[in-house]
Order: sequence, then C-alpha cells, then structure tokens
Amino acid sequence: MDWLIPLSSYTSFYYHFLFVVVVITLFYGLTYDLYALLSRMFAQFMGWFLFVIITLYMGLRPVSAKYFGDMESYNQVFIKVQRGEQIIITKDYLFNYFTLYCARIMSSQMFFLIVDVIYILPMFLFSRKYSPVYWYYVFLLFLTSFSFWTYGTNGIRNGIATSLFLLALVFYERKLLMYGIMFLAMGFHNSLMIPIAAYFVAAQWKNPKIYLYVWLSAIPLSLLFSGQWEILFSSLGFEDERVTGYLGGQERAEFRYDGFRWDFVFYSGFAIFAGWYFIFKKKIQDKFYIHLWGIYVVANAFWILVIRANFSNRFAYLSWFLMAPVIAYPMLKYKLWPDQHKILTIVIFIYYLFTYLVFLRVAA
Repeated sequence: MDWLIPLSSYTSFYYHFLFVVVVITLFYGLTYDLYALLSRMFAQFMGWFLFVIITLYMGLRPVSAKYFGDMESYNQVFIKVQRGEQIIITKDYLFNYFTLYCARIMSSQMFFLIVDVIYILPMFLFSRKYSPVYWYYVFLLFLTSFSFWTYGTNGIRNGIATSLFLLALVFYERKLLMYGIMFLAMGFHNSLMIPIAAYFVAAQWKNPKIYLYVWLSAIPLSLLFSGQWEILFSSLGFEDERVTGYLGGQERAEFRYDGFRWDFVFYSGFAIFAGWYFIFKKKIQDKFYIHLWGIYVVANAFWILVIRANFSNRFAYLSWFLMAPVIAYPMLKYKLWPDQHKILTIVIFIYYLFTYLVFLRVAA
C-alpha cells in the first residue's frame, strides 16, 4: 500500500485515521441510543469495516527496518531460505518453523498479511464471543490500545503469542482446548509464560481483593528495591530465555530507560481502576471477569517490579494486551448507569486519547 500512502506517513496515517473513527463513534454514542436498531447496524458495519481495513492496511505494509523494526529481520529470513541457506532454530520453535514453512511456499508480503490475520482475528473472535451484539466497541478498544500497532508491525511474534492467549480465553469453558492453545502461544513466544503463570495464580487466588493488594504492593516494592528484581528473576533460570532478553532489547523511542515510569503506571491503572470499580463498587460477581482482571493485575504487577529495565514495555505488553476487555466487558454485559452508551463512547475516546497524545509527542 506504499503506492497509496508514503512510507514515512504510513504509521501516522493509522493513528490519525483511528482518531477520526473514535471521534465518529463518540459523536454517534452521544447522539443515538445504544439499543436502537440503527445503533446495532452502525456497530456491525463499523466492526466489520475496521476488521477488514486494519488487517489489510497492517498486513500489506511495505517492508522497512526504519519504520517497522523487526520486520526487516523476518524478511531476511525469507531471502535466506529462498536462496537455499540453512537456518538454525534455537527458540520460539513454533513461530520459527512456521516462518520457515511460509518462506518455502509464499512471498514475504503474503507472510506478513497472514501474520496480521493471526494477530487480529483472535481479538475479533474474543470480542464477538463476550459481546455478541456490541462487539464493535470491545474490538475498537483493542485497536486503540497503546501497543496494538507496535506489536502488529514490529514485535510480531510477541503480538501473535498474546493474541493466541486471547483465543485460548475464547474457550474458557473448555479447559483442555484452552490449555492447548496457551501451550501453542508459548511456542510462538516464550514470554507467554508470564500471563500463563498469572492465569494459574489468579485461578488459585479467587478473592479479587488479593489482586488489588498485589498490585498496590508492587509499586513500593519496586521503588524500595530498585534494580534488585531484575537480578532476582534473571537468577531463576531464565537467562537464556527471551523473557530476560527483553531487558536489553531495542524498541521504540518512547520506551527509553527513564527510571520509574509513572506515566505508564498511570496508563496501567486504567484497567486496575476499572476492575476495582466494577467488582467492588458495582458488585459484579462474574467469574470470568474476576479471573480476567486477576490475570491482568498479576502480570502487570510483575512488570512494575522490573519497570526500570531498558525497554520494559515488552514486559508491560504481557498485561496491556488485556486492558481492552478488562475495561469494556462489564459495560457491554451489564446495565450499570443511565445513558450507559454515552459513557462507553466517552471511555473509548479517553482511552485512545492517551495513545494518540503519546504518538503525537514521539512523532513531533
């Protein structure tokens, strides 16, 4: 699609386009009732439209190391395989063997399109599973999440792995299938051991107050024992795994090592506050939602402990990918306030505004 949009403007166009979509959704929510037939038609149309357009736009992006980071390294794998060179695989076996297989039967452009279908489709399926009628609003929150674009264009194996975790949660009632998909997710990226571990921890600690105490405790523990948590977790046998490899990886400029990132703790707090409000204030006793919130809280608390690590956004994403359903799920399943549709669209606008302002700051 570089013949339509210059490569230098490719990412910018996405963020500006999505801002327009969010503003249209806000206007529509403030004007029309959510439960009207016209609103349902609007949601269905916008959901399918965004699913197709964003998948094609992201998947058909031009190959560029300058603008899309790791994309060029994957493209080099294709070139080597097509030349008949031997590729040695030492980790993330499922993803790497999948890449090698694709390199033998298709172009790299088709590979990146398939990758982004795998990345976005679980978000689409998750949204439709837990909000069959108004799934557009959950899906829109996924698309407007802070790291959505980054992990669909740069850290793509991490993005696929977290999306497979979402797909596993679609089969929450079918445990064996869910565990199998989680295992596949970890085969695509070893870092998924963290949200998977958080899943089992949250399954054992069923009292949501514990989750809140864990997260609140993580902040002073991180401040008091600066740098010690990275050493501790590295000593637990993860030294050769990608989990600790994150501590020195390369990523976008806004994630440079800057000490304790209160701004991103604040961003993480959106989902913490949402869970606290829905569970403790609105008394929602939804087993799946409480468990989902618990997974997010435990995984995010882990990130806070290692927040000073260079480019610790890679740990942060292991919880951030769950923010959209944590925030949206109760608002689309339960009647909580008068004019709930208006509040929902305002929340979506504010949620994306953080992402959009960070983008504008970095792009300036």
